[in-house]
Amino acid sequence: MDAANTAWILTSTALVLFMTLPGLALFYGGLVRSTNVLSVLMHCFAIACLASVVWLAIGYTLAFAEGTSWVGGLQKAFLMGVGKDALSGDLPETVFFMFQMTFAIITPALIVGAYPERIKFGAVMLFSGLWLIIVYAPVTHWIWGGGWLGEMGVLDFAGGLVVHLTAGISALVIASALGGRRGFPNELRPPHNPGMTMIGASMLWVGWFGFNAGSALAANGDAGMAMAVTHISAATASLVWLTIEWVKYGKPSLIGIVTGMVAGLATITPASGFVGPGGALVIGLAGGTVCYYMVGLIKHKLKIDDSLDVFAVHGVGGVLGTILVAVLVDTSFGGAGLAEGMSIGSQFGVQVAGIVAVAVWSLVASYILVKIVKATVGLRVSDDEELEGLDVTAHGETGYNL
Repeated sequence: MDAANTAWILTSTALVLFMTLPGLALFYGGLVRSTNVLSVLMHCFAIACLASVVWLAIGYTLAFAEGTSWVGGLQKAFLMGVGKDALSGDLPETVFFMFQMTFAIITPALIVGAYPERIKFGAVMLFSGLWLIIVYAPVTHWIWGGGWLGEMGVLDFAGGLVVHLTAGISALVIASALGGRRGFPNELRPPHNPGMTMIGASMLWVGWFGFNAGSALAANGDAGMAMAVTHISAATASLVWLTIEWVKYGKPSLIGIVTGMVAGLATITPASGFVGPGGALVIGLAGGTVCYYMVGLIKHKLKIDDSLDVFAVHGVGGVLGTILVAVLVDTSFGGAGLAEGMSIGSQFGVQVAGIVAVAVWSLVASYILVKIVKATVGLRVSDDEELEGLDVTAHGETGYNL
């Protein structure tokens, strides 16, 4: 065991959990109507609890135990055989287990942004639990657990494919199945508390250092560079989004700048351990620009009410970063360098293969899971419940007692 590495990953684990609780919960909570704020907070908190138990029971072993190229075996279900002295590399395996658990918590929580204000709470719980087992755990194994995409040489340092693409594609599927909110797309109420959203976004930014720099699994230069490029990309994409809004509408918005930040963070995630500061600037510019225009495309052209832009920001950002890393990893661009025998062209081909495989699996599996949920507990609340708000109708509480 390496004490310094262990201390850093313990810290990173806390930071990544902080991203969901309370970061993501507040970020999403401020974006909905005041009658649904508690329901969004409840979704994030309940998913965190559910994902923790699912990860212990079966998720971790499917993702990281030795098995086939497609999925891990069951030998580490409920952490069987993993004592306090067991190691994963030079970390206690319990620490590695907890660090990866925080990723398993935030990924289905990201999908919450696709369906607020109109989904049944039972559907959230059933879909999220099954999704972790069927979608998230196998994809994690493919890339980080010794599976076939990892063997091919896919570069995904901290989850452009594992986290952001799986969540983005699945968000698109469930949003399409649910249909739009009342008044979508032209008569929706504005976010009820942009200040809450900014506070949550700031927590996400801080926590993301654990997400990306922690994925080095060591307190070393890789972690330091990952932290630096993460910050640069986030700041750059924020300024890009701000500038586009300022030019287009004459006023830069708080919601816009923090959404640009998340786009920059999502886009740098797969590349964070592989690119240098110059690459981070390019990724921030690309992420802020492309994700901005994808938001409009999804909502106004395709008419899909991915309410809080999970696909446009996380899915598209994850794909963009996964593609750009094939180029920006090269030492001529200040990156860490390609693997032996790899060229930019061959690495690009591997990255595209990874994107297609993860997207198709997430799409098909999520579609089936949505059908299962719809046939069992149901998917959408009634019109009356949606009109009154889910805080009262689903949870018997109100966010503001004035």
